[in-house]
Amino acid sequence: MNSLLVSRRGFAVMAGAALVAGGARGQALPPLAGTAESPMGPFYPVNHLAEADADLVWLKGHKARALGEVIEISGRVLDRHGAPMRDATIEIWQANAAGRYAHANDISKAPLDPNFQGFANLRTDKDGGWRITTIKPAAYDSPIGLRTPHIHFDVRGTAHRLSAQMYFPEEAALNAKDQLYKGLGGEAGTSVAAATGAGKYRWDIVLMDG
Repeated sequence: MNSLLVSRRGFAVMAGAALVAGGARGQALPPLAGTAESPMGPFYPVNHLAEADADLVWLKGHKARALGEVIEISGRVLDRHGAPMRDATIEIWQANAAGRYAHANDISKAPLDPNFQGFANLRTDKDGGWRITTIKPAAYDSPIGLRTPHIHFDVRGTAHRLSAQMYFPEEAALNAKDQLYKGLGGEAGTSVAAATGAGKYRWDIVLMDG
């Protein structure tokens, strides 16, 4: 049994080395599946708040943090060959813990949260990385039916701009009822973050650059 495990591990190591060697010799590796395109929606914040940093939970000068479950989301922006994209621009916006956007077009009766930033404008680091601290948004009713909890992303690389929505893995039942999520078809999995711990998620975004 141990020899079988060693053999399998050895095979995995050799296979990984072969892929690296193939890339080093200039052989093209299969492109990654791009992250699914989703509508920008009617609540893009044209009038941004004074703050747009990666911490959406605390506003400068406020004595209280935003209401709701605090979560951390991190990931990378990659090109279609899997290479990290440095200095990609990411705009992020979302509903608050009550399911309402701080936008004039949102006629929901749910309360606004004056302590919630609701928007961020970021650039990826040298490894294509990004990270935010925010509030898990609530589901809400809309003209197209129930919207499952989600966060909007507008990502700009060197040759491709992507409007996408990130969904939560623990909301599979609600996701399956969401018309926009269902419309993604076989690409829906590219829009679902991975849970990495209590209140922590990871979501890598693949642009059709490169």
